[in-house]
Amino acid sequence: MRLLGNIVRLQYQRDHLKVQDGKYKRYDPSNIIAVEALRFTPDGVEAGPVDAPIIDVHHRAHERSRNRGDNGVSIGFTGHYELMRQRFGERLSLGIAGENIIIDNPNRILEHELAPGIVIETESGAALIDDIVVAAPCVEFSRYALDYPKDERPDRTVSETVAFLNDGLRGYYAGVAQSFTLHLGDRVFIRDSE
Repeated sequence: MRLLGNIVRLQYQRDHLKVQDGKYKRYDPSNIIAVEALRFTPDGVEAGPVDAPIIDVHHRAHERSRNRGDNGVSIGFTGHYELMRQRFGERLSLGIAGENIIIDNPNRILEHELAPGIVIETESGAALIDDIVVAAPCVEFSRYALDYPKDERPDRTVSETVAFLNDGLRGYYAGVAQSFTLHLGDRVFIRDSE
């Protein structure tokens, strides 16, 4: 296995990040909540006490669930945020795109590199996340990145931003087959190809 980096941020989404505001939806990161530990289950991400969990909007049990079956977990990288900040400025703070896990790695990580899956060293043993796919960027986050006027119709700059954020720069989705808890500082590895 190859070390990818340590987890530097864990967070969940209380509710939708895309909200209707006039003629267009806008991206609102106020529902992103940073925590020191997150539980991952086959149904999605949970925070808080086990007997009274706070569930992520991509959890199957959330009353307004955004779960599609392949997006229960989302992953981002510090290097991706550096690339986004170079283009859009400090507005794009670490975790602003809503990923559950941010891994400290200065490089651009491409989908084929993550194809074997990742293994995380947790307090209770190794946890596997696989079937990792690109989280396609949305128009709303692209408008947010640009600080685009909320009432203006999206133009070519928005389309160019969507294209720039694609190919994993905006992050990745995955599902998990087992339950485990992650903590800040846990080490993440890319599995060896089989």
